[in-house]
Amino acid sequence: MRGRDEETGEFLSPSRSQNRREALEVLALGEKLVSLTEAQLSKLPVPESLLPHIRDCKRITANIAHKRQLAFLAKQMRREDDEVLEAIRDALDEDGEAARREVAAMHRIENWRERLLAEGDTALAALLDEYPQADRQRLRQLARNTLEERKRNKPPHSFRELYRELREVILGAGAASDDRDNRDDSLDSDSDDD
Repeated sequence: MRGRDEETGEFLSPSRSQNRREALEVLALGEKLVSLTEAQLSKLPVPESLLPHIRDCKRITANIAHKRQLAFLAKQMRREDDEVLEAIRDALDEDGEAARREVAAMHRIENWRERLLAEGDTALAALLDEYPQADRQRLRQLARNTLEERKRNKPPHSFRELYRELREVILGAGAASDDRDNRDDSLDSDSDDD
C-alpha cells in the first residue's frame, strides 16, 4: 500500500506505473551492457558484482533463456544504488558522443590532407586562414614529399606524417579555442559578480 501523507495529501511512494517505467529503463540499460564487448565494458563503471551476470547473459543464446537471464540481470541492477546506474548511463552517453566527435575530427583532417594534395598552395592558404598557428613550410614540404612518394610508388611515410601534422594543428586549435571559451566564460562570470 502506498498510503498518503496526512498533512500534505501527497503519496508516500512512487506509483506502480512509475516503478514499472523505472524497471523497464533498467532492463534497457542491461540490454545495452550485454551488447558491449569486454573492452567496452571494462571502460564503464560497472560494479564487479554485475559482471558475472552480464557474461552469463552474453553466453546464453536461446531466446527465452536469454530473456530470463536478462530479467535476472535487471533485477540485480535494481539492487544497486541509483548513483551507480546513473554513472553507467552517463559513461555510455559520453562514449557515444565522444566517438562521434572523434570520427568527425578524423574526417575533417582527412579532407584537409586530400585538399592539400589536390589543390596545393590554394588549399594551404585556406588552411592557414583557418589555423594561423600552422607551420606553412612543414605542411608544404610534407605535401610535396607525399606527391613524390605516390609517383615513385614508395611507402606512404610522408602521407602519414602529413596526417599527424594536420591532426596536431586542427585538434590543437580546437583545444585552444575550448580553453579560450572557458576563460571567456569565467571572465564573464567574474564581471557579473562586480
